[in-house]
Amino acid sequence: MKSITIQQPGKLVIEERPVPQPQPGDVRIRVSSAGICGSDVHIYRGHNPFAKYPRVIGHEFFGHIDAVGDGVEPSRIGERVVGDPVVSCGQCYPCLVGRPNVCTELQVIGVHRDGGFSEFITLPTRNAHVVPHNISDNEATMVEPFTIAANICSQMNPGLLDIAMIYGAGPMGLTSIQALRGVYGVKEIIAVDRIDERLAMAKVNGADRVINNTCLDLRAELERLGIRPTLIIDAACHPAILPEAIALASPAARIGIMGFSSDPCVLNQQAITSKELSIYSSRLNSNRFPMVIDWMTQKKINPEKLITHQFNYIQVIDAMEIFEKDQKQCCKVLLTF
Repeated sequence: MKSITIQQPGKLVIEERPVPQPQPGDVRIRVSSAGICGSDVHIYRGHNPFAKYPRVIGHEFFGHIDAVGDGVEPSRIGERVVGDPVVSCGQCYPCLVGRPNVCTELQVIGVHRDGGFSEFITLPTRNAHVVPHNISDNEATMVEPFTIAANICSQMNPGLLDIAMIYGAGPMGLTSIQALRGVYGVKEIIAVDRIDERLAMAKVNGADRVINNTCLDLRAELERLGIRPTLIIDAACHPAILPEAIALASPAARIGIMGFSSDPCVLNQQAITSKELSIYSSRLNSNRFPMVIDWMTQKKINPEKLITHQFNYIQVIDAMEIFEKDQKQCCKVLLTF
């Protein structure tokens, strides 16, 4: 089989590998398509501290089960499935309280173990989620990105009274906007970014108002508009954002952090406690695949709006370059196998 492998930072090859055989409790998926994520580019560039090389990347993938290991029902063969990249032990404290995404023995497919940028992949049967036939192949490939939004939203519990502000109109921000609009029905959504084309995408995906904060004071602009956000999601993850979000938030607001920067930021405890703010962090997803598949089945979200490019897997370097460099026109890039 052909696999896309990062042999070392900056060196990507498409190589021939043996077709893997499913171990007991595993299934094998013949991959049809896979999505490129920023973390894939980070592994390619050597900026992911968790990655071990060489590594087959890719954690957003869709295909059909074509073989099963011992202990798995043969009836699973032929199922259309998406793969949850979170592989957990099931025994530690986080797993026992329903948070396998921060398992003490966590393995992420495409980071700690070989991923879905390959013609075949094996994974635990519980990680292969059936996709109904009313969800297209392209939409199915987008389930994993929406689980990231589902994870933070499930913690923050958005509601009809909320005025939501999203920092960053990239893929994470846009999936969050779609969820807040189509699933949770919040009162108003404001998108903040420094690229006008990204802000235009935010409007298409459900934002009511967009703000380019390149040359303006966001606090002054929100005061002028008479807006105090009750729910803020940081989908850009610059260290300057969290202190600003704390200052801008309404009393009793919730703030969610979708990613991370290793650079420090300075927080004012009084600013948090005086308004009794709640701050949530989110990593990957904690069993959110069934939730997102249900959203798609009910047409509460529209993943196709995020897909801007598709390439055959042999064009992966071109695809990753576009994803990395064309932030004005590119959102989600899919590879076909």
